[in-house]
Amino acid sequence: MWMSALTKNDAKERVTPFINGTLCDSGGEATVDVTNPFNGRRLLSIPAGCVKDCDRAVAAARRAFQAGVWSDAPPSFRKQTLHRLADLLASEAATFDALDAEEMGKPISVGFCNAAAAADLMRFYAEAVDKVMGDVYSSDRASFVAQRRVPRGVVAAVVPWNFPTFNAILKVAPALAAGNCVVLKPSELSSRSAVLLAQLGMRAGLPAGVLNVVPGLGETVGRALGLHKDVDMVSFTGSSEIGKRMLQYAGQSNMKVIMAECGGKSPQIVFDDGVDLEAAARAIAQFLLTNQGQICSVGSRLLVQRSIETVLLDKIGAHFKSITMGDPLAPTTTFGPIVSEKQCARVEQYIEAAAAEGAQRVAGGGRVLTETGGYFIEPTIFRQVSPRSRIAREEVFGPVLAVMTFEDESEAMRIANDTSYGLAAYVWTANLSTAMRMAKGIRSSVTINAAPPAGEGAGHAFSHEPAGESGIYPESGLAGMESYLRRQLVSFNHD
Repeated sequence: MWMSALTKNDAKERVTPFINGTLCDSGGEATVDVTNPFNGRRLLSIPAGCVKDCDRAVAAARRAFQAGVWSDAPPSFRKQTLHRLADLLASEAATFDALDAEEMGKPISVGFCNAAAAADLMRFYAEAVDKVMGDVYSSDRASFVAQRRVPRGVVAAVVPWNFPTFNAILKVAPALAAGNCVVLKPSELSSRSAVLLAQLGMRAGLPAGVLNVVPGLGETVGRALGLHKDVDMVSFTGSSEIGKRMLQYAGQSNMKVIMAECGGKSPQIVFDDGVDLEAAARAIAQFLLTNQGQICSVGSRLLVQRSIETVLLDKIGAHFKSITMGDPLAPTTTFGPIVSEKQCARVEQYIEAAAAEGAQRVAGGGRVLTETGGYFIEPTIFRQVSPRSRIAREEVFGPVLAVMTFEDESEAMRIANDTSYGLAAYVWTANLSTAMRMAKGIRSSVTINAAPPAGEGAGHAFSHEPAGESGIYPESGLAGMESYLRRQLVSFNHD
């Protein structure tokens, strides 16, 4: 079986393009080494990718779309197929989690955005297949005017490395549910789960060409898909820098739709008005510790009312000490390594810059477990951070908390909005009026916490639309699925 070969660290292990229902060799000779971040050792090599690979994958997707084997199939067929794929994904969840842990360091013990959650997300979109509705407009007696929602066509999904399986499903599931055909480009740091997903798609009954995978580098495969004139839409998650580049590629080619979720510098805003500080500290710490802080929406800026700064930081620091750091494949590990040597060095540079800019380090800040050869950084807290400093304004993508204080609501609002990003914000207050004013005054999506989040909330039904340099178009939920649909006007004139 392919999986038994894939999970062995031997010469049989390989990742190749998956095009038109089969694994095939890359058209290019260049390769990229993939490293295990726990020990710094080489895991495997993958193709660097090339334009030829993208051309073949896009052509396969276009043929499948034009043939209507998926987009024109009965909704019941598409719905059942996606449910079968969800079931297969759930049955292989442990394998997917292990692949992601080995490639990028997310502990298998962490349930947030794991393979089981990805299967649930796939089920949500399977159920959404037959829920797509159009509009009929009021018109005069000699006309009938309607608007259909139709698939865009060939969608290139370019996903990041931080939650490889979940992020692939976050793009693939709504795109397929909407009737599109997909070319999936996983991160070069974590490609194996994407190839396995495509193979499971064939077992589930996806027609050949509906889901294709092209592994490789961003500057080769990502660029080629962004510039490809037969791609109708790119759905991208990654840095704001590359998101802007995708917009440029669209303008240079066929004006394809670009849906982008990019960087974030989300604030946790804590008021001294009766909030349970122990509960707030636990939630703030747990979020930053999840996946080593490598989450675009993580609350990495802590804005705390000055009167409670000391007590809140003491409580957060205590939770930082409760982690179990080690091999992400070990079930007892709760905190793994940074994804790569390059990213680890980047986080270290931010830590050094924060100290140089006058911030006071009160916890962590160093490399640890160096004897493993892995890329481990302690959870870190800086206080007395200037709102103008790099650590307050730039996305670190690591376990580093930048703490700033405020006196009143207006100052908190000003600091929260003083960023080029607009992805998410989290407000801790027991005062309803404060909560309403903050919700209306912050430009990003806002979560108000009078108590720690508990339960499932809206589940997978909610969507969020970024602001500023955090991206464009809504993602998740039914509104996110509509991003993969085009509005076609149909107007009848009759006697």
